[in-house]
Parts: sequence; structure tokens; C-alpha cells
Amino acid sequence: MSKYNLSFISDENLVQEVENVLRKVAEATEKVEIKLYNNKVDPFSAAFDSIRQKMSIEEWFEQEKVRQIQKSMQNAVGDFHQAVLGHVDGWSDLKVGGIADLRNNERKIVAEVKNKFNTTKGNHKKVIYDDLEVLISTLGNDYTGYYVEIIPSTKKPYDKPFVPSDNVTKQRRPENEHIRVIDGKSFYALVTGEEDALRKLYNVLPTVISDVLQNKSFEIDSEDLDKLFEKVYE
Repeated sequence: MSKYNLSFISDENLVQEVENVLRKVAEATEKVEIKLYNNKVDPFSAAFDSIRQKMSIEEWFEQEKVRQIQKSMQNAVGDFHQAVLGHVDGWSDLKVGGIADLRNNERKIVAEVKNKFNTTKGNHKKVIYDDLEVLISTLGNDYTGYYVEIIPSTKKPYDKPFVPSDNVTKQRRPENEHIRVIDGKSFYALVTGEEDALRKLYNVLPTVISDVLQNKSFEIDSEDLDKLFEKVYE
């Protein structure tokens, strides 16, 4: 019997993917410690920041450590979403190195998944468009390629043609109904068939993380978590 009550991923796979995120963050933390304390810092930023915020250099180091770890955390969470979606029946996680991240041959869909709408720089979005165009032309023009922004650019859901700008020609890529950009909540619904799949995953995560860390004494405020989710998604 499922402990976490998610129909689109097994408890075992969910725990495994949460463990992967925590492991990556732990590794990143260790690397940041080595990097910062081997003088791999920007002393000018340290001067501006520490004086502006009225903090000691030691306090600045701690803040900088958190900032750099946060970058690794966001990358790990992006991988987490890719892996979770790849566990859904009919979907394959294509791992690192492929043109796309996810594929469903039966539904004729491929997808490139990013954790946040601004993770990808503007001049790289055209590369994603071009890669998806090449891929769907290879697989068959009845395939659709999605550029997925788990954390969307707007609260209003979107699933629309992806028309990024080319920073060289200053023109947008041509509109193609088979090359699309979609927000994370809508894509989870598309993949799983459950309108609130992303919300269900989000709601159960604190329990899974606490179970993995065996941290039973700490409970996060569920209302605070709800507020964060509702700031991002409609």
C-alpha cells in the first residue's frame, strides 16, 4: 500500500529521487566549502556586500556559501522533476546528454525540462528551439516538442507555440504548433492526466524529505508552504 498516495510514481521511486537531490546538495556543500576557503572568492563583492549589509566578512562567507549552494539546489531540483516525470507510465527519462530530457513514443511527445523560466539565458532558448525542431523532424512531424518551465514566468497557465528571439538576427523563430512552451503545472497535468499532480507532489514532499532525513522532530508550517505555491501557480 502506498504511503505517499501518488498514483503517478511509486513510493520507492519517489524516495530514491528525493535521496538523489539531498545527495547532490551535500556534495555541492562540500565543494563550496573547499572553494571558498581556498580563496576562490571575489574580494570586491565581499567589500561591497559586507559593508552594505553591515555584516562581518565571516558572516558574508556564510551568506555566499548559502547562495552558491542554492545554485546547485536549483539544478538538482530540475533533475528531480525530470526524473519524477520519467517514472510516469509511458514516459522515459533520457538522462543527460540527449537533445531532449523526456520522451513518450505512444503520445509522440518529447520535452526539454528546465526548473525555472529564467534558468536558460535568452540566447540559448533559440538553441533549444532548433534542437527540438531537428528532433521532431527526425522522429516524425506528428511529434510535439515541449520546452517546460517548471517554475513559470507568470501565474496564468500557458501552453503555446515557443518563439524565442535570435540575438544575432533579432528575429523570432517561426511559430510552429509542434514546438511549444508550457508551465510546470500544466505539463505535470499533461503527463499524468491529473490536473493537480504538481500540487499533490509538492504537498507530500515535506513528509518524504523528513522520512529520508529521519527528521521527525521538525515540522514545517503547511500554510507557509501553501502560500509559496500559490505565489507561483494560479
